Amino acid sequence: MQARRRRRYYFAMMGVCLGLFVMAWGVVRFFSVGAAIGMCVVAMVIPSAAAVFANKRDPDDDWWNDPRWDDPKWDDPGHDRDRPDHEERP
Repeated sequence: MQARRRRRYYFAMMGVCLGLFVMAWGVVRFFSVGAAIGMCVVAMVIPSAAAVFANKRDPDDDWWNDPRWDDPKWDDPGHDRDRPDHEERP
């Protein structure tokens, strides 16, 4: 569920970014070039902020608890890295 919410925030922020660019040079520049440039500066910062927010870890995420990190045979040649030793093999 958290991934879906993060994806929505990302696409909303990118939509605002595109909207600012289109409005700045399609409408606002006829009234104030300075305001259009200001809108573009704000729109320039949004993609990097969207990437940071979209990749932020939620408290419920457990990506750091990967059992493969505790696998003592991780570096051995021919060892199946996708199944740690302490998992049952079928």
